Amino acid sequence: MKAMVLHNLAELRQQPAPLHLEDLPAPLAKAHEIVIQVSACGVCHTELDEIEGRTPPPQLPVILGHQVVGRVMARGANAQRFAIGERVGVAWIFSACGNCAYCLSGEENLCADFRATGRDANGGYAEQMAVQEAFAYAIPEVFADAEAAPLLCAGAIGYRSLRLANIEDGQNLGLTGFGGAAHLVVKMAKHTLPHSQIFVFARNPEEREFAKELGAVWAGDTTDTAPEKLHAVIDTTPVWRPVVEALRNLAPGGRLVINAIRKEALDKAALDHLDYPSHLWMEKEIKSVANVCRSDVQEFLQLAAAMHIKPAVEEFALADANRALVELKTRKIRGAKVLRIG
Repeated sequence: MKAMVLHNLAELRQQPAPLHLEDLPAPLAKAHEIVIQVSACGVCHTELDEIEGRTPPPQLPVILGHQVVGRVMARGANAQRFAIGERVGVAWIFSACGNCAYCLSGEENLCADFRATGRDANGGYAEQMAVQEAFAYAIPEVFADAEAAPLLCAGAIGYRSLRLANIEDGQNLGLTGFGGAAHLVVKMAKHTLPHSQIFVFARNPEEREFAKELGAVWAGDTTDTAPEKLHAVIDTTPVWRPVVEALRNLAPGGRLVINAIRKEALDKAALDHLDYPSHLWMEKEIKSVANVCRSDVQEFLQLAAAMHIKPAVEEFALADANRALVELKTRKIRGAKVLRIG
């Protein structure tokens, strides 16, 4: 099979082609595994974090990609959940121990043995991949392959972020950063919180215009002040400055939900401007998002189908994965980037 393989960590601005197209042996299905013929795989900012060393170190060499859609082409001896030819997806959660208190309570994302697709095990930047059947999901027929791919991460993590925001219908919601996850959160919020107003903070003027096209009542720069105080803000950026700015825009008792695996160190000095009376007093909260659980993915796919969410996507060939990553790095974003495979 063909795959785009990462052998070494790199800074994309210095090494814009860190992935190499290679021919590799096709995976074999173990007892509880299925092998998927991959048709589409989303490109996520987390892949930038992996390549540039901001996540726990990947198991190099590794095939990236954790927004995988394809059809079951082989099953292990004990795998019977999906039929051959059935369309399935794989998300960031590749596996967990299944026995700890977190797993038993449905919070596998907090398991000490959490393994990530495309980091701790080979992912979907390839023609085929293997995964335990318990960590694969049926894809609703309403979605094309390229539409379904970003739902598995950007959509599912956006769903978890919106739940953790703990916002009520009619309260103001802010989004800082407007990539793959945030544009889907707008769609979710418009459906589940029809009386809430959405305010977007983004550096790129095109992203701000896109946010307003999707229903945001206001869109400004990251450092702007929203015309109203916000009851919750979801931050999807990789940097620190938006954290301080979001806290400044929160109403008393508001909650900031940070949806990022790591924050870049380049602007850490922005935290020097964090002022307790201005930013944190009046019972404001900060909540982080750690990965996703299987229930997040399952519930969101059903919600997305019921809502007829159709994510905006840009498609790339598998061999063009490096170009897609560079565009993501340089903020050339309008919706979600997806690799078409096969």
